[in-house]
Amino acid sequence: MADYQNPVRSSVGYAASIDAGLRTYMLRVYNYMLAGLAVSGVVAWVVATVPAVQALFFRADPATGYLGATPLLWIALFAPLGLVMFLGFRIQQMRLQSAQMTFWIFAAIMGISLAPTILLYTGVSVARVFFITSATFGAMSLWGYTTKSDLSGMGSFLRMGVFGLMIAMVVNIFLRSTQMDFIVSILGVGIFTGLTAYDTQRIKEMYSSSYDGETMGKTAIMGALSLYLDF
Repeated sequence: MADYQNPVRSSVGYAASIDAGLRTYMLRVYNYMLAGLAVSGVVAWVVATVPAVQALFFRADPATGYLGATPLLWIALFAPLGLVMFLGFRIQQMRLQSAQMTFWIFAAIMGISLAPTILLYTGVSVARVFFITSATFGAMSLWGYTTKSDLSGMGSFLRMGVFGLMIAMVVNIFLRSTQMDFIVSILGVGIFTGLTAYDTQRIKEMYSSSYDGETMGKTAIMGALSLYLDF
């Protein structure tokens, strides 16, 4: 009754409950993302180090001894794009459990596609890049969460950059240009650094449109998927 008679106290209490709910929601997003990265890491390690599993995705050239890709690896390289599109178009019609399962399948297949990285580079190099990426991602995500600036204007520009980047990567599969590889890498770092901040702010704003637990769970999965891809 006292709170009803004190509008200021009521509004403060309402704001506090919104903040608490938002923190819980964002923690759920980050937990999904981190769990997805863990699944990808474990799968990548298994594919790269267990001979029986490795043989499903890599075939040694008898003449040179170099490992080549089997059809299964090519499927794993392109399947995540299909799963991202599937979730984007169908998640509202899916049950939460189905959306979660699709996300875990996506993370596992991404692990297969990352296995060549473990085979090509030393563990020290992979670990170094992982920690640098984690630090950069954390800083940009924190900025996107806390900034008062509206980042929506940069979103369409950055997404156009992603499409351009994907086209350049596909073209370079055939050109095999080390110079283009370097340019694509530099552009990719810049584009996805910006997208990390933009997506974090967008995911934060999506909280207000989540009216029930089911919707919030699906929104958290899509948010985790966006941040996973940025990472």
